[in-house]
Amino acid sequence: MARTYINELGLHAGNEVQLHGWLYHKRSSGKVRFLLMRDGTGVVQCVMVKGQVPDSVFDVFDTLTQESSFSVKGKVRKDDRAPGGFELDVIDIPKIYQIAMEYPITPKEHGIEFLADRRHLWLRSTRQHAIMRVRHRIIKSIRDFFDGRGFTLVDSPILTPAACEGTSTLFDTDYFDLGKAYLTQSGQLYAEASAMAMGKVYCFGPTFRAEKSKTRRHLTEFWMVEPEVAFNDLNDDMDLAEDFLEYIVQSVLKDCMPELKVLERDVTKLQNVKKPLPRITYDEAVKILLDKGLPFEWGNDLGGTDETVVSEQFDRPVMVHRYPSEVKAFYMKRDPENPKVALAVDVLAPEGYGEIIGGSQREDDLDVLLSRIKEHHLPQEAFEWYLDLRRFGSVPHAGFGLGVERTVGWICGLEHVRETIPFPRMIYRNTP
Repeated sequence: MARTYINELGLHAGNEVQLHGWLYHKRSSGKVRFLLMRDGTGVVQCVMVKGQVPDSVFDVFDTLTQESSFSVKGKVRKDDRAPGGFELDVIDIPKIYQIAMEYPITPKEHGIEFLADRRHLWLRSTRQHAIMRVRHRIIKSIRDFFDGRGFTLVDSPILTPAACEGTSTLFDTDYFDLGKAYLTQSGQLYAEASAMAMGKVYCFGPTFRAEKSKTRRHLTEFWMVEPEVAFNDLNDDMDLAEDFLEYIVQSVLKDCMPELKVLERDVTKLQNVKKPLPRITYDEAVKILLDKGLPFEWGNDLGGTDETVVSEQFDRPVMVHRYPSEVKAFYMKRDPENPKVALAVDVLAPEGYGEIIGGSQREDDLDVLLSRIKEHHLPQEAFEWYLDLRRFGSVPHAGFGLGVERTVGWICGLEHVRETIPFPRMIYRNTP
């Protein structure tokens, strides 16, 4: 019999199928026994009635332990009360692949460190499964958005010769006879080079920050998507970010309602994520903080609490633009009308999830960029290739980076970013 997946049962109502999976849970009610099987696409209740199956099949119930792997043959029956709307009336259990040892994760409450140590098993739970499904849909919508708008995917290197965001948060390694190499903090500089060749590009891959932060928003390894567009200015950049966020969130709402229900997410807060998104200057953000009684000094970057207070004033993500140039990266262009601020934007998610997008118009003047590199005490020789982009056909251009894990955390309504990636890396954890 051809293999069927649980999420396909609706196509086989009234017919016999064979499923392969793992025992998620079991319960008995006298002459009726229930096996909850999961196969990665969903969970289905398999019903065995004494007298309707051979005793040898009925007695398999006693043998199977949580997470045992087996196949089951049965008839699909529609039941609106069941998960997924269907149950399986068991005819046979043709094969037991393995009887699992005593499973360490049980329905009782477990501490977070206990679960994190067993992340490779924790991923099998319904909640974690739902989060990974939403993550998958977010990543698909990211690719669909850019691919559908004429962007070219150009992967940036993971090993780089120099810093992008600041030398204090680099992971380094010895690189043969060439000295030190660094795990990338961002693919942006290489995306700029690609944009000068192809106009509209994006890179999408893992990035690394050796930042000693223990907050619920930080990982040392995370995924980032970074579009870059030749001839775009800051306003174009904000328009693109606005379209992008709306597309991602509405795609998840369209395709992942069962998963959001498992996560008990209040989707009304996500339904608000539509254009136009509010746009405020850094100065206006500072005024909000001061009006709320927070001790904030102009010139500082916004901290986590500051971002939360600002975002609480809006029912959807808010764009904060024109930050003080001193707190922004060397490659960000200064505002010609006010050189004290950079043509930069951060998009702050609501509900306290903080910055999910950071972007800017890039400095396109060779002499100015040279002076910025010197001001930041960066080695000019490592950036000669980057400076070439300003020597040979320099144009205005802009882009941004979106952190996948923070976006997943916000859309799923999670307390901590560690649940947003299959195997999180934090300053106190690099296992399993």
